Amino acid sequence: MISVSILGGSGYAGGELLRILLGHPNVSIKQVTSRQFSGQPVALVHPNLRKQTDLVFIEPGDLESCDLLFVALPNGESMKRMKELVKKSKKIIDLGADFRLNSREVFEQWYKQKHAAFEFINRFVYGIAELHREKIKKTNFVACAGCEATVSLLALYPLVKHNLIDGKIIIDAKMSSSQGGLKPSLASHHPERSGTVRSYMPTGHRHTAEILQELTLGKNKLNVAISATALDMVRGLLVTIHTIPNKNISEKEIWKAYREEYAKEPFIRIVKERQGVYRYPEPKILQGTNFCDIGFEMDKVTNRLVLIAAIDNLVKGTAGQAVQAMNLMYGFPETTSLEFPGLHPI
Repeated sequence: MISVSILGGSGYAGGELLRILLGHPNVSIKQVTSRQFSGQPVALVHPNLRKQTDLVFIEPGDLESCDLLFVALPNGESMKRMKELVKKSKKIIDLGADFRLNSREVFEQWYKQKHAAFEFINRFVYGIAELHREKIKKTNFVACAGCEATVSLLALYPLVKHNLIDGKIIIDAKMSSSQGGLKPSLASHHPERSGTVRSYMPTGHRHTAEILQELTLGKNKLNVAISATALDMVRGLLVTIHTIPNKNISEKEIWKAYREEYAKEPFIRIVKERQGVYRYPEPKILQGTNFCDIGFEMDKVTNRLVLIAAIDNLVKGTAGQAVQAMNLMYGFPETTSLEFPGLHPI
């Protein structure tokens, strides 16, 4: 049994960590912090956890030592505290963006701020298990990937690795409201957000940097462009990725690449059905799950290979990914506490 604590447990990511970890047979949750709700029951903020836990939020300054610390703070915060956090726990999983990028210049270009603790960057392993499983098993520090980067990387990785597509990649990402976090804004105000199909970042999405970093395999040169659209849904993320297949690539070769990389992956499903309602991936039926569903379609008329992939941004894109990494770090079965198959209908 290991003791874990959560720094920043009142947000959506913190709530999902609690939900998943409360069912983990090898974990004891020691402390959960929140400045705003210090002294209040965890279930006040996360009402789905009523009668599941008696935990009470504490001040971040009262954080004690633990075996593993989950850091679920806004971007730019964990790097300011990392020198102190490493004294609290030998193992840290950071759900934010501060330690995902291995180049100081790239980080500062995309996040428009100086990195406050870049001396720690080499300690962190990028947290997608399907890409870095063996490194995660050996490390004490994991930087979880961004949710949009996660789903896009999982869809693209086998095709880039097997040299099936050229370097021009256009990602059309459909985002849910929970990706904006807990803090409200005018854009998230119900009269402004309800019924929305809003193009809020047609260019310049920060997760582009993660995708370029992780897909730079050998000498290949990529040109990745992301357009992000906000939809009227609370959870979920769907990407439609437009790529150009290399000459004479067959559908059989695409299937082979996905099977070779993902046949034994517990949380990757290739979804390409000839009939039924859910013929391609849809985020709706992935709510609460750690699955990433991936599909594809060849368009020989326009010479396109279109990839479709979906996740729950709060689970496979955030908290579930973190717990999956924790399981690997401690040698627990990788799927422990992540087996929920989702609901239908929902």
